Amino acid sequence: MRVLVTGADGQLGRDLQDALAGRVPAGGRRCALLAPEGPLEGLHHEVLATDIGNMRVDDRDAVLATFHAFRPEVVLHGGAITAVDLCETEVDLAFAVNAIGTRNVAEAAAMVGAHALYVSTDYVFDGTSGRPYREWDTPNPMSVYGASKLAGERECRPGSTIVRTSWVCGAHGANMVKTALRLADGDGELRFVDDQHGSPTFTADLAAAIVTLGLDRRPGTFHVTNQGATTWWGLVRAVLAEVGADPERVKAIGTADLDPPRPAPRPANSRLDNLALRLGGLPVLPEWQDGLSRLVAALRAQEDGA
Repeated sequence: MRVLVTGADGQLGRDLQDALAGRVPAGGRRCALLAPEGPLEGLHHEVLATDIGNMRVDDRDAVLATFHAFRPEVVLHGGAITAVDLCETEVDLAFAVNAIGTRNVAEAAAMVGAHALYVSTDYVFDGTSGRPYREWDTPNPMSVYGASKLAGERECRPGSTIVRTSWVCGAHGANMVKTALRLADGDGELRFVDDQHGSPTFTADLAAAIVTLGLDRRPGTFHVTNQGATTWWGLVRAVLAEVGADPERVKAIGTADLDPPRPAPRPANSRLDNLALRLGGLPVLPEWQDGLSRLVAALRAQEDGA
């Protein structure tokens, strides 16, 4: 198929390109979701990787021209402003990219008959539920970032795919696992919040699920995360344990104790129930501890080879 990827330079976008090319992303493993009976190398797609340098999603003319020239059959739309705190002050930018950008992609996809998949976030929920959020629960974002991503969901046309995920970490770009690895090489006390609960999700696993849902043209909303939940305190402790550092260095604090406080409110409960995947007969992603072990090993291997 001809597949257009937005946000292709980001940590998820890089792994989407690997998955579409039949390569196992760093920290990934052979994926039955993509090739249940044959080798990954059997996948052959013509992929156009786009990002801010060659197609700004908030530039309607550029989006329409790119789509009409390439004429994709499937669009994996991960391009977004994801800097949560920046969005609180750059409101117009957040909505220009996350909402209007998605409107432009949806319009262009409809014009060329392409199936569109949009990557969304746990931040569309307010985090007050006592259980994991299901796909059919009513969103209520607390932050500008969450509101702009929900606006993007509402710009998706009927029949599109929406994938909500959370706490994304991968081999490319900045994320909490990389931060924890850097801190693990030092000493002294580390302080991380223990009152925000979510499922760390690893792009090597997430990319395979997104490609599967996109190429299958599965309509509707899907929550896609690695299984299990923890807190940021628990995740950092797990990273230190993976590399033989002392997890007792990591001390639990509350969100209210952060100094300086974060501009954007964070959901206390970011857990997403992957109900639509299960009911659709699709396998869920591995446990987050499994994904973490693979990612840490891949990052350490990259350091050794540098």
